[in-house]
Amino acid sequence: MTQYTAQDYKKGQPRWCPGCGDHFFLSSLHKAMAEIGVPPYETAVISGIGCSSRLPYYVNTYAMQTIHGRAAAVATGAKVVNPKLTIWQISGDGDGLAIGGNHFIHAMRRNVDLNMILLNNRIYGLTKGQYSPTSPRGFVSKSSPFGTVEDPFRPAELCFGARGRFFARAVATDGPRTVDVLKAAYYHKGSAVCEILQHCVIFNDGAYTPVYSKDGRKMNAIYVEHGKPLVFGENNEYGLMQQGFGLKVVKLGENGITIDDILVHDAHCEDDTLQLKLAMMDNEHGFPVALGVIRDVEAPVYDECINAQIEEVKAKKKYHTFEELLETNEIWEVE
Repeated sequence: MTQYTAQDYKKGQPRWCPGCGDHFFLSSLHKAMAEIGVPPYETAVISGIGCSSRLPYYVNTYAMQTIHGRAAAVATGAKVVNPKLTIWQISGDGDGLAIGGNHFIHAMRRNVDLNMILLNNRIYGLTKGQYSPTSPRGFVSKSSPFGTVEDPFRPAELCFGARGRFFARAVATDGPRTVDVLKAAYYHKGSAVCEILQHCVIFNDGAYTPVYSKDGRKMNAIYVEHGKPLVFGENNEYGLMQQGFGLKVVKLGENGITIDDILVHDAHCEDDTLQLKLAMMDNEHGFPVALGVIRDVEAPVYDECINAQIEEVKAKKKYHTFEELLETNEIWEVE
């Protein structure tokens, strides 16, 4: 078996601003591809339009930059007709959730076997700093000089609402954890959505400051792992407990609280109630941001089902080619 390195998947010279989160993510994607080991010639990277959508030019695989918002549609078609192809779909928060929002939710609903990467910097970077579907209410930008009066999409909420079976989150600057998330997305059969939190250093620097550094993540993020207690902090001194229908942060050792009182993460639970609560946590409301694989549940896969259906129908037909179809009817020969 051929052993691949990250270098085998690299191509070209990335043209992003110095410090852009896209650089960090691209490095993690190269490493994840090498560790997964799918040959470059059995891999395709498909994107839409935007800064992040330049990424296909920087991978030594089959690649295609499509039109704005259509990455999921093209990726779906590619997967259905090439079921053995591993496909990485790359979209930004504008490309994926604005003009491409409809394709995004239906790819999840259908459960197409795609690795759907959402690079979320909460801004339109390529078109020079307009607010995006994930920009927070009140965000001042070139297209909202007095602050946007809209509430943003929350990608996790959209994914769960579209019956998504896999949702994970990572921070672009957290290379090892990003690699882990990408590998988990690959091994999940079906639509696997990975939200990558990253900064646009020109138009929205500091969007995720609390979790963008290693030290910041110790107190402001929680790494969720299936089957393990939901603890976080410098020394894992904090944890999550259920309070009514919600969650609360507690400190171990206080009020008699022990590790046995802390919730244990179940990424494979069909009921997504707790998973969604974890995915929706944020620092503004006193909770850590959940990172890692939050939901990972098996379900029938669209491309497998559609190809199985085609084979089933073909087996019942008397014809299998256009020529055979013609011969099933009366034929007149003109001489």
